Amino acid sequence: MTARLAVENLKSPLAGPFELELAPGECAAISGPSGAGKSLFLRMIADLDPNTGEAALDGTPRAAMAAPAWRRKAPYVAAESGWWRDAVAEHVEASAREAGRDLAAQLGLARELFEGPVQRLSTGERQRLALVRALVLEPPVLLLDEPTAPLDPDSIAKVEAVLAARLKAGAALVLVSHDPQQARRLGARPYEMRERRLRPLG
Repeated sequence: MTARLAVENLKSPLAGPFELELAPGECAAISGPSGAGKSLFLRMIADLDPNTGEAALDGTPRAAMAAPAWRRKAPYVAAESGWWRDAVAEHVEASAREAGRDLAAQLGLARELFEGPVQRLSTGERQRLALVRALVLEPPVLLLDEPTAPLDPDSIAKVEAVLAARLKAGAALVLVSHDPQQARRLGARPYEMRERRLRPLG
């Protein structure tokens, strides 16, 4: 079976080299101390930071795609995502907004928040709506940087349910999380980032 995500000899002057391969439906959960390179690794996969090496989605090399197309197929959701327009809905293509409203509701958010201004959102609401922004793209791979860190237990459960459904549908996830229980709940393969190198745990 062709890997959903394959990373080979991915490196920069700041981190790596990294190797990672995930099949459809697989999740890699990365823990490690602050500054170890977890976010940098995700940003390198997304081609948001300078790097060399190989990355491929379903056998198609990153180099064969325009950068915006790659980032739509492997979107990076930062721990504190940026917003460049006033209203949440303006960050989602019109054809995907109904799906966005439905996803917002699944994540425990009032549908009207999807229509409202970004500046009125709490940190947790912004985090979940940033996830919605990525999920509506229906990407084969999701790169998630502490997606539940600011959330209460009920909201965490809702996010994990949505992510588990995406895994069941065949998506692959690379997840930065400091909660080993979360990794187990998602059936994730655990990794640790130390000194900007990735190593499997267990």
